Amino acid sequence: MPKLKTNKAAKKRYSYTATGKVKRTKANRRHRLATKTPRAKARGKVLDAYADKTCEVGIKKLLPYGN
Repeated sequence: MPKLKTNKAAKKRYSYTATGKVKRTKANRRHRLATKTPRAKARGKVLDAYADKTCEVGIKKLLPYGN
């Protein structure tokens, strides 16, 4: 059977934890922070969030080798 290709866009956005959960970074923390309220900035401060269980199956297909 041939090797599967890793989706490069998913590789940049997601990673696996040691227990196999899919880790992601929260959105809305990259730019235009001056116009956001402190509350909105604080909510996006969490760098390590976990992907939803419904999305996890699709992400694991994009990352077949646990990148």
